[in-house]
Amino acid sequence: MISASPSFQPLYLQIKSLLERSLENGEWAPAEAIPSEHDLARRFGVSQGTVRKAIQALATDNLVVRRQGKGTFVATHTEEKSSSFRFLRIRRNDGVDEYPGSRLLDVRRAKASAEVARRLDLKAGDGVILLRRILEFGGAPVVLDDITLPAGLFRGLTKAKFETYRGSMYGFFETEFGVRILSAEEKLRAVAADRTTARLLRVATGTPLLAVDRITLTYGDRPVEWRRGLCVTKQHHYFNRLG
Repeated sequence: MISASPSFQPLYLQIKSLLERSLENGEWAPAEAIPSEHDLARRFGVSQGTVRKAIQALATDNLVVRRQGKGTFVATHTEEKSSSFRFLRIRRNDGVDEYPGSRLLDVRRAKASAEVARRLDLKAGDGVILLRRILEFGGAPVVLDDITLPAGLFRGLTKAKFETYRGSMYGFFETEFGVRILSAEEKLRAVAADRTTARLLRVATGTPLLAVDRITLTYGDRPVEWRRGLCVTKQHHYFNRLG
């Protein structure tokens, strides 16, 4: 039974919160089927209709995937069709979807600066892991990513371990470290390429670039990644669908 304490939330949202807690606690693994609506209704002491609305809300938030005739499954970043382009916003100008190649340049340990601590909800001086990589479309460098991760969540992350994984970075986070990326906040601005960035992206110093600042969040809106991407937009653009 759910809590009898007063709540201003609709009942289905209370059930959704309880299911989110179960997902966060790892009760059901990524790609695993969750119990049926009937079983969940009995578990929480509510109607199947209420459970159905709660599960639909989870599906809308990309936490679960409903499959006709098969059931409801925990969403996973290892399912290429459903997740490849959800967080990938850089697209080719000709409209063709192309998943880029990833070339990792560096992995190193550091201590969180005041800015990093603020962005990732850490304490200044906490351990972090810094990754730098190039995203290549058609073999050409298009995005330079600088990624900062809380070291406590990604123990054992090395360049060799990353390079042996076949799949997306968020699939790597999920599979190897149990960190599920659920949402992101982004800020965009225009910058000019400095000398190092220009060399890595094979453009002239001063070339206009699109800078994308991203904070990615897991359960409970906890920040788990700060990423700064510098993008060459001569043949590519940033794409987002609203509504």
